Amino acid sequence: MIVNNRGAHFIEFHSTDKELIVMIRNLLESNHKISIKNPKGEGHKVAYRIQIGSKEIFGDLLILGFMPNKSLILDFPMVPKRFQRDFVRGYFDGDGSVYFKKHKSKDRNNKRWIFTSRFTSGNKKFLESLHAKLALKGGFITKKTRGYELVFSHRDSVALYHLMYHNECRGLYLNRKNKLFRKALRTLYGIK
Repeated sequence: MIVNNRGAHFIEFHSTDKELIVMIRNLLESNHKISIKNPKGEGHKVAYRIQIGSKEIFGDLLILGFMPNKSLILDFPMVPKRFQRDFVRGYFDGDGSVYFKKHKSKDRNNKRWIFTSRFTSGNKKFLESLHAKLALKGGFITKKTRGYELVFSHRDSVALYHLMYHNECRGLYLNRKNKLFRKALRTLYGIK
């Protein structure tokens, strides 16, 4: 969220995942241009951005608890209970990841599947409140070089999948993350 020197109000979305930016633009029924920001250096990815000027949307988002530079001060917003799963899925699409691969353990001869899911944030307090809202049995928060991660192991990742991808979400999610979750469930449990 940006207010420029002339008092114009903008909402800006940026991500290294172009699919996410395209989905946001489509949901807002916008025809605004998606711009590309080249990587700052080695280890950085190309980023995509859409900026929409709307005092009305800006004001509505402020009422809902959004704010400029939210990542360091954000607390879990007041989301009506019926939309909490959708909020969690949206946050996961923007700042979450799912991991599913086979690894050989040092103390075993056979490879085994590793299945985890993670949420990232610069704000530990936000992840603590997210963890409490999810009410999953496990999970832990770890400090990273830049920010924090809320990490869920195998069983909690299955529960998180069922929480986020319910029948009413109408395909409003990043396909690649959903596909990896489904691959894990199919491989480990035979669930389609």
